[in-house]
Amino acid sequence: MTKLRSILRTVGTEHADLRAQVQFCVETGQIWLHEHRMLLVHAEAQASLRKELIDTLGMSRAQGLFTRMGYAAGVRDAELARTRAQNASDKEAFMTGPQLHTLEGMVKVTPLALELDRAVGKFYGEFLWENSWEGQWHRHYYGIHTEPVCWTQIGYACGYTSAFMGRPVLFKEVECVGKGDSNCRIVGKPIEEWDDASEYERFFNRESIAEQLIDLHTQVVQLRSTIGGKDIPTTDMLGNSRGFRAAFELLKQAADSQITVLLLGETGVGKEKFARSLHERSSRRDAPFVAINCAAIPLELVESELFGVEKGAYTGALVSRPGRFERANGGSLFLDEIGDLPFSVQAKLLRVLQEGEIERLGDQKIRKINVRLIAASNSDLKQLVKEGKFRPDLYYRLNAYQIDIPPLRERKEDISPLAKSFLEKYTAIHGKKLRGFTDKAKRALLTYRWPGNIRELQNMVERGVILAPSGTRIEVNHLFSSCDDEHAREFGLVVNGSPDMNRSESAKALCDSVLNGVMTLDEVEGMLLETAVDKARGNLSSAARMLGLTRPQLAYRLKRLNESGEAPTDHP
Repeated sequence: MTKLRSILRTVGTEHADLRAQVQFCVETGQIWLHEHRMLLVHAEAQASLRKELIDTLGMSRAQGLFTRMGYAAGVRDAELARTRAQNASDKEAFMTGPQLHTLEGMVKVTPLALELDRAVGKFYGEFLWENSWEGQWHRHYYGIHTEPVCWTQIGYACGYTSAFMGRPVLFKEVECVGKGDSNCRIVGKPIEEWDDASEYERFFNRESIAEQLIDLHTQVVQLRSTIGGKDIPTTDMLGNSRGFRAAFELLKQAADSQITVLLLGETGVGKEKFARSLHERSSRRDAPFVAINCAAIPLELVESELFGVEKGAYTGALVSRPGRFERANGGSLFLDEIGDLPFSVQAKLLRVLQEGEIERLGDQKIRKINVRLIAASNSDLKQLVKEGKFRPDLYYRLNAYQIDIPPLRERKEDISPLAKSFLEKYTAIHGKKLRGFTDKAKRALLTYRWPGNIRELQNMVERGVILAPSGTRIEVNHLFSSCDDEHAREFGLVVNGSPDMNRSESAKALCDSVLNGVMTLDEVEGMLLETAVDKARGNLSSAARMLGLTRPQLAYRLKRLNESGEAPTDHP
């Protein structure tokens, strides 16, 4: 009991700390708890929805649905508890969940008994619930019930504790206002310690109809792929934006022809992916696809790489070897960054395209080739023609069918599915189990301008997968490198510990983020106040001195930002 009283004494202090994690932003219409977006919902409206689902699905199915909803919410809140566990005991860290449950307006939670040891998996908890919105509203609509009815809340307790302990923990509601008791009371312990645990498992398992729908959806996708696979983008080419769909439609229409295709777009937009997709959809799909980056080949080797070389053609040519055109015979040749080809090679390339034949360097034998050429450039070839750096006749020969691939900043709808796809890929590669991205990380991905396009997104997600602890979500600081000031300023992040960013640069970055709409004044003020309170270990008087305010002024600002109606108090 002494330990329990100690925990209870810290509840007020911890509540103040948790309230500091809540941010209200009137300008954007968003509420944040740490890095997770929250919603403020009318209890009566939520109760009406609950009643409608019960009347539609039936009591048993509705119980399962609401239990799973609560379970998911509990797992989410356990992530915040893990971030606070470093400087607290297991019991103090665990109490974050009950405090959050109270702060979120679900029910007032008071611990009656709590014994836990995460190292050995031991847990026993007994809690008093007061003012349960779920029990009260169920009783309002349906009268006294024969069984406990706080389904969402019991699911929350199970989800939170199971995630916190790293093993399944089952709570039961042994008293409930919905069945006539004065308050609710719950008891929880590892699921294997309950004799009747199997009776409760059905509430945590999705309905078979949902599984059947998922299976049916999978079969439909597979069937579509078999019947009309050419109309479905590959997993490496995800996108629903108008710009992507327009470019992809042009690609599909050109697939079955033999026309030369010119792909234009910034670095990293996926020009080679488009080229490969074009080849795979064509009648040449069973023949080779050969790619070469013209900008990566030394000037003196470009000709031999493209057209081949005979033994003794120049010093160092010890053997005869075919060029890329010969290797791609019957298939497709992708010339990336074609604008960097030397002027002399451009003339020979034009002849190959017109005549369909090549001569190896140092050889007089003419070899017939059958190759479909796909060219790409991140430069404006028309401008290069005007500047005399690219042959106009070759340009017009290549530009028979042009596809413009939009940059990622113009494809906002595609960022989330691409990020999810890369997340699945790299969690498998690196053997990580991650729960996705935090809400703020998702917002960062959507507001960033992506100068490196899809390639940059791919690299950034892989970085996040590597840095994020297993079982958690990728946060903003996992995505943006602390040494990459340009990226940080782009999103309005203030980089901690960056030796090159001085005080004026930090201030400028912060101002730019507000003026660009990435952050609001309330968010900036909230960050400053929260940092000061944390640094002062919750002592408002000390935090006020750091900020040059009086304690009442600080309390007022915190109250206004949190919209809680109650100013925080000092730690004892």
